[in-house]
Amino acid sequence: MTSRVRTGIRVEGIVQGVGFRPFAHALARRFALAGLVGNDARGVFCEIEGDPAAVAGFLAALTREAPPLAMIERVETRELTPTGGTEFDIVPSEEGGDRQALISPDTATCADCLRELFDPADRRYHYPFVNCTNCGPRFSIIRDVPYDRPKTTMADFPLCPACEKEYHDPADRRYHAQPVCCADCGPSLRLTDPAGRPVPSDPIEATIGLLRAGKVVAVKGLGGYHLAADAESEPAVSALRARKHREDKPFAVMVPDLAAAGRLCIVDDTAAEVLTGTRRPILLLPRRPGGVLASAVAPGNRDIGLLLPYTPIHHLLAAALGSPFVLTSGNVSDEPIAYLDGEARDRLASIADYYLTHDRPIHMRTDDSVVRTFRGAELPVRRSRGYAPQPVRLPVPARRPILACGAELKSTFCLARGQHAFVSHHIGDLENAETLHSFTTGIEHLGRLFDIVPATVAHDLHPEYLSSKYARDRAEVEGELKLVGVQHHHAHIASCLADNGVDPAEIGPVIGVALDGTGFGLDGTIWGGEFLLADLTGFTRLGHLDQVPLPGGTAAIRQPWRMALSYLDSVYGDDLPDVAVLGRHVDQWRTVLSVARAGVNSPLTSSAGRLFDAVAALLGVRDTINYEGQAAIEMEQRADPLEAGSYPAGLVDGPPFRVRGGDLVRAVVEDLGRGVEVPTVAARFHNGLGDAVLAGCERIRSAHGVAVVALSGGVFQNVLLLRRCVDRLGAAGFRVLVHGQVPPNDAGISLGQAAVAAVRSLTAG
Repeated sequence: MTSRVRTGIRVEGIVQGVGFRPFAHALARRFALAGLVGNDARGVFCEIEGDPAAVAGFLAALTREAPPLAMIERVETRELTPTGGTEFDIVPSEEGGDRQALISPDTATCADCLRELFDPADRRYHYPFVNCTNCGPRFSIIRDVPYDRPKTTMADFPLCPACEKEYHDPADRRYHAQPVCCADCGPSLRLTDPAGRPVPSDPIEATIGLLRAGKVVAVKGLGGYHLAADAESEPAVSALRARKHREDKPFAVMVPDLAAAGRLCIVDDTAAEVLTGTRRPILLLPRRPGGVLASAVAPGNRDIGLLLPYTPIHHLLAAALGSPFVLTSGNVSDEPIAYLDGEARDRLASIADYYLTHDRPIHMRTDDSVVRTFRGAELPVRRSRGYAPQPVRLPVPARRPILACGAELKSTFCLARGQHAFVSHHIGDLENAETLHSFTTGIEHLGRLFDIVPATVAHDLHPEYLSSKYARDRAEVEGELKLVGVQHHHAHIASCLADNGVDPAEIGPVIGVALDGTGFGLDGTIWGGEFLLADLTGFTRLGHLDQVPLPGGTAAIRQPWRMALSYLDSVYGDDLPDVAVLGRHVDQWRTVLSVARAGVNSPLTSSAGRLFDAVAALLGVRDTINYEGQAAIEMEQRADPLEAGSYPAGLVDGPPFRVRGGDLVRAVVEDLGRGVEVPTVAARFHNGLGDAVLAGCERIRSAHGVAVVALSGGVFQNVLLLRRCVDRLGAAGFRVLVHGQVPPNDAGISLGQAAVAAVRSLTAG
């Protein structure tokens, strides 16, 4: 007779709220094993007892067949004394201990739930909150851990007998699914007018009627409110744009399915996988000519931000409407997304005509994520719903808990413990009280969920960033916190290294090319076109774009024509060429030029973003902007991707060496004077900057023997430039690192700060 064995198992990773306990229960029954499984603050604990071969089979299947949403990081086993039991039970969650359990992001409705949603014979037919262990709300509803219903915003919805039966049936996919509910016991949908009065009809049908009539409807989703309008109606989209005070920035568009997406945009295999996956981000795709969308959806933009439905509410709306509709963040421009019902009614009163809402509270607001695709993979632009709070693994574990406060624009924070770096959901630009409140409450919530009390606080070196002020104020109040300042562009490169799981201790320092709009430099100037020799400890600035004045400071960021003037002056001096941009600003440019030459409120900058602005203004693409990066975005879209011509940019010896951005400007002016078309000139500029990046990296490789390049900074959201750089560097024998988990823009800064702080804490002793 074969002796029985009993094995204790600990499973860590994203294993709560994803059906792991019922999966383990079913697996134990399959292998005829006794024992138990439960949740605690670290993850899932399990004990199995039975035939040794069956125990081995269970352990092998545990990782191989894990539930779709599970992400197993570690499985530990230990020998126990057999008890002779014959049953396998799911036991109550254990309280206490360090909270190390990971939490699943909110996840799109699964295929099984969709079938129920549209099956007239199913008891959840058209029920807008259908979910199971494989899909539905997670991060947005959790208040505390372990992840059990009483610690979510579903606590006030007691289960009806039918749902209770499913919840306790090991054979049901809703076995211990915490948000499980139905029309008899769960949240309910309602449509109201601006005064909060219910509209007396089916909420979905009535909403469809309103959208078709050109109305703007505020729709409560997973992580906040959105504003919906008929994407084919010019008056409706224009009204939404005017009310939202969003002059040009494109709106996202929801379509019912992949076929509808393909009618509007070019959808390749990678795009199809992203659109239909469990995360369901907004995906930026090239539009097909002759589409039916209103021009106000994305004025002057060749790309459309598409997303497919990810909640039952969205599926019901999309199926009933049968046409694309705008689904944009429920806010006034520059504010965080509204997520509390009363707050939404107040803040959206001047925008929304009606409100499609429900009574399931949202505990943590999470805006939609935005991605592009590059070489068969995602290139994040905004990382939020569907991704947060899934951690990124640090190359070097944090010996002490870390809070990294990030930058000012596209704000995120990062809490790190051990090898886990929890990069927050998208917060927004820290420029008003509401966004700052979202920042501070987010830190408190994630700190509580993951039991992280920071001992180190990392921050940007810019003295006026609100995130840096928060770090200094917190250190002053708490006293024992260690402050770690991290230079902006060093944080960009460190973020790229952490994103790729690269430990420079193993490969040595890398060449970091950091191209962005603004970053506080060690010399007091504004950096943004940098060539660094960097690891996670520190960096040396080996090269940069030529510095030019920023005429009027922040005014030059809002008015790219000022940067065109600054570059023209640096190239031509008093002999300025006769270019159209000066004619468009004939009443101002001389005054602005004299201010820049005098150095009055005109700091020097090496910013690649400002170089893009200058060229965009010269091309007549954009003299003023209404959102960050608009000029560069529109110029990328105007560029001819098939153009192979390139403008040369010289390198001036250093140290640090300088890339002559003015050479690119001169070539642009000369081609425009010869009547070369704007798409050709824009492409040659992109190609020339790619050549300059290669030349700078080759110079560093020759001097230092380094052949790994990390590309980071918001300019590398430009896929055309990124492709040119990666192609050139790869052909020259460089290993090239790009972002894939966090954005290259300032939303990734907090991860870089955390990675640097983790390494410095080791060297500091």
